[in-house]
Amino acid sequence: MADNLLVAVALMLVIEGVLPFAAPKMWRETFRRVTEMSDGQIRFIGLASMSAGLLALALFW
Repeated sequence: MADNLLVAVALMLVIEGVLPFAAPKMWRETFRRVTEMSDGQIRFIGLASMSAGLLALALFW
């Protein structure tokens, strides 16, 4: 199980690194806009992201 967790973390790092590597200006602008959002908006984005991930796990695992 620990091996699966390490693989998942490694894949997350690869996926999160794609945008700053491929389009740093767009990534910087997006990050700037996120810093201007309210806490509630950021929490909603986090909840939506977690829900989508759980749904994907349920469908494909």
